[in-house]
Amino acid sequence: MMRVDDLPPTFTTDQARALGVHPRELYAWRDDEAVLELSRGVFRRADAPPASLPDVLAVSLRAPRAIVCCVSAAAIHAITDELPSAVQIAVPRSGHSPAIDFPPTTVLRFADAGFELGLSSVEAAPGESVRVYDAARTVVDLIRLRHRFGESVAYAALQRYLSGPQSRPAQLLKYADALGAFGPVRAALDVAVSR
Repeated sequence: MMRVDDLPPTFTTDQARALGVHPRELYAWRDDEAVLELSRGVFRRADAPPASLPDVLAVSLRAPRAIVCCVSAAAIHAITDELPSAVQIAVPRSGHSPAIDFPPTTVLRFADAGFELGLSSVEAAPGESVRVYDAARTVVDLIRLRHRFGESVAYAALQRYLSGPQSRPAQLLKYADALGAFGPVRAALDVAVSR
């Protein structure tokens, strides 16, 4: 018989079923608070170490091909003070767009050609990583989508990125060129470095 501690720290209903857990048993564990339901069909063992990004972890298990982006990624990389009201994820334009009610999630559709450009990962819980755009790609996305997220958010993220130890202005321009945003990123970079 499968025990709760035989499961990974965070898991889906499908993963539990593949390991031989009957749904009735899974929901009994939830009712007994041996597991916590992070999102529909995503659970975390109550004895697991705390997750630093539980909402991001839950969304990544619901949409494993998605990549955390924009303000959510900027918050992860500490290049914004904004607190996103929803986890922002990117999916390929040609792919399936997940419908996730909880945690609140905003889905953005990005072109397939540059979809994985700047892909990195971050540990959302001990030993559990999620896909996220790196800081340079995040800055470029915020600038090219400044009409959606606000110019102040985009330019503040650029300033923080440039003042950080991992700053690579050439990487910003490389990503901007590949994503069709070279002009706006170059102009913002020129203003930022002239201050």
